[in-house]
Amino acid sequence: MTNAEPVWITESQVTSLLTLAEAIPALGQGLSLQAQGKAASMPKTMLQFGHNNLHALGARLGDYVGTKTWAHTEGGTCPLLLLWNAADGQLAAIIEAFALGNMRTGGTTGVATDWLARSDARVLAMAGTGKQAMSQVAAVLAVRDIREVRVYSPTASSREAFAARIAETFPERDLRTEACATMGRACDGADVVTLATRAREPFVDAGMLARGAHVNAIGAIAPDREEFHQDVFDRADVVAVDDLSSVQRLSREFRTRYGENWDAVQTLSQRIQDGVRRPDTADLTLFKAMGMGLSDLALGVEILRRARTQGIGRAVPAPVKSKPRFFAAPATAQA
Repeated sequence: MTNAEPVWITESQVTSLLTLAEAIPALGQGLSLQAQGKAASMPKTMLQFGHNNLHALGARLGDYVGTKTWAHTEGGTCPLLLLWNAADGQLAAIIEAFALGNMRTGGTTGVATDWLARSDARVLAMAGTGKQAMSQVAAVLAVRDIREVRVYSPTASSREAFAARIAETFPERDLRTEACATMGRACDGADVVTLATRAREPFVDAGMLARGAHVNAIGAIAPDREEFHQDVFDRADVVAVDDLSSVQRLSREFRTRYGENWDAVQTLSQRIQDGVRRPDTADLTLFKAMGMGLSDLALGVEILRRARTQGIGRAVPAPVKSKPRFFAAPATAQA
């Protein structure tokens, strides 16, 4: 296998090559390059069909361009990230992207929390217990010395089981975990509040949030979803997003608030490039993530770099052009 040959990188290889903690600086670097004009995201597209969604996003970064696509259906999903060489458009890699997407989503929360949460944050409130939830917790643990995690889910068995899983997953942190029957209890005094749910109606209001808190709003990535009430904006001294165009098109929370005037909304990439962290006097900070191709590409490029270095990945034949046929050949006449 040579560097010129495209490779297929499997899920198990992805997780052997990169940890979530290692993904956070790679994501931050990608955002910084975006602010410098050295990387760019393709607008996220989504097609809804019933309760399902078809997604596609992409980006350019360094020597590569790429796109990730997947159908999020009630029956499951199978995301793939494709990387091409930017210079000649040739296929570089196909990367199975379940874990990559999980690390991208969680890692982006880690970057935002690192830049926008108080440095002395100790209590995390986690709303949601689904597939993304554990990586969300891990990302905050990676950037802050969290001592207590409070879990909210409207389903008692889900929140209790997830709280127990947190303690089992991170035994070295000696975390105090609590399953909370209400979101208000979970938020009471919490320094970081992460929302990763499929809620269709808002369930967090400003009165629940402690002064000095940072909020990561991760779950509502389609126009039919909403996690927090509009009064949260009233207390937010910093409102930052991963991708402004996606928020403008797909976030009901933000579209309701900002309409045609988005001057108050910043990108996380620009804050990173400017070196601007949380203001000391901030009441609340709010980060909204929709997911963007640059984040997937930043991890894909790092995974491919490590795979090339370690000789990991199955070589696949490069596509070879074939001329199309315009008509079927006529059937041979029978004698």
